Amino acid sequence: MLYGYIDEIDKPISRLVQGTMMVSSNALGYSFGLLDAVFERGCNTFDTAHVYGGGDNERTVGRWVNERGIREKVVILGKGAHHNQDRKRVTPFDITADIHDSLARFKFEYIDLYLLHRDDPAVPVGPIVEVLNEHYRAGKIHAFGGSNWSHARIAAANAYAAEHGLKPFIASSPNYSLAEQMQEPWPGCVSISGPANGAVRAWYAANNMPLFTWSSLAGGFFSGRFDRTLPMTSTDYFDKLVVDCYFSPQNFDRLDRVRIIGAEKRLSVPQVALAYVMSQPLNIFALTGGRSVEEFMTNALALGAPLTPAELAWLNLESDSR
Repeated sequence: MLYGYIDEIDKPISRLVQGTMMVSSNALGYSFGLLDAVFERGCNTFDTAHVYGGGDNERTVGRWVNERGIREKVVILGKGAHHNQDRKRVTPFDITADIHDSLARFKFEYIDLYLLHRDDPAVPVGPIVEVLNEHYRAGKIHAFGGSNWSHARIAAANAYAAEHGLKPFIASSPNYSLAEQMQEPWPGCVSISGPANGAVRAWYAANNMPLFTWSSLAGGFFSGRFDRTLPMTSTDYFDKLVVDCYFSPQNFDRLDRVRIIGAEKRLSVPQVALAYVMSQPLNIFALTGGRSVEEFMTNALALGAPLTPAELAWLNLESDSR
């Protein structure tokens, strides 16, 4: 396992972050077994959210951490202020309520890294930065950032923080993969993939901001299950997202090249796709959602298979030679 460090968190952070959407109090044996196995293999960082499982996700992860007595050995990534079907919730009131909810569910005194799960550009950044600093000073969160926040909004928030002597956003969690999205999978999705976002990636590189990127396999486009011969329609919700968002000639050209690289390096399609993300000149921690220890170990192997700049450019159709 590879590790990195970020400001305000005094623990190493595994470059692969285990997602926990699949854990549940209704399947404690499976859930604890998966978390135990991943932790034993070097992953100490776990992604959670206030909305996952209606709170059951946080309760289950918290129970596992507390029963194992490993709170100071793990890094918990929490997320809150997700919109609901009635209204947007990126407000000081909702941020505060969600933090208190999450801490009560976890039965923790603090959350290591707290990300706002969504943004609402209609809300000024000032009150948001102020309330996050309030909870930082109280010790409830040790660092904070944004998930699906544009780099421009993060820059605005950090300019406000600098002007007022406050702690800034120190991390961002956008979508990033080799595949380019043809349309948003859901409203408010922020992706830094594709040629159009080159300047955004350059901004992150210049600022060395930690990126907790999600969907490195493009929603499953790089799972190895898809190719040009499949129909362009699907009734399965998740497969339909892949078809709608990623079925383009350019992405299939990228997939063809992934298979070629994989055959040469004896790597699977998912491993090459993850290696593409992890080989970028960016400060990346990849959120992965393996449902078994075998899937996790398959992903971990990609950390030991760095790609050259020429291979990265060839995979992304920027060059015809490597």
